[in-house]
Amino acid sequence: MKKNWFYRKKTIKKLIVFSLIILGLLIFIEFFIILHPHFDVERIFGFHAIFGFLSCVALIIFAKLLGFLIKRKDDYYDV
Repeated sequence: MKKNWFYRKKTIKKLIVFSLIILGLLIFIEFFIILHPHFDVERIFGFHAIFGFLSCVALIIFAKLLGFLIKRKDDYYDV
């Protein structure tokens, strides 16, 4: 049985490299943008990229925990 393209090691490596390139570009662009922070924590260099990454990680962890809590057995609806 052939693996889905998303689960191949080659594809996973490409996705990781692509994600790191995007993160690097976002941090690089911050050199050329004038930011107007409302809070002191926003003055940290790369804050917006780091905050976005950590938000995505938190969403994934929350989704995994929620899936674990509401998961039912495969035969739950069988009568």
